[in-house]
Amino acid sequence: MRPKKHKTTGSNDLFRAWLDQIINMKHELVLLAGKVDWDWIDGEIAPLYSENGRPGIETRFM
Repeated sequence: MRPKKHKTTGSNDLFRAWLDQIINMKHELVLLAGKVDWDWIDGEIAPLYSENGRPGIETRFM
């Protein structure tokens, strides 16, 4: 199955730290992730997913 799009609720959790508070936002991999066209990559690999079975993981986690 294709992965589901991540939904943000907008509600803040009092006891959770934001990712940008934990990692260095100037790191090369963080900057690269901001430049990659993830929607294009999702569109290119979408035909490879089956409609049956376990849901896929998001492209960014691969």
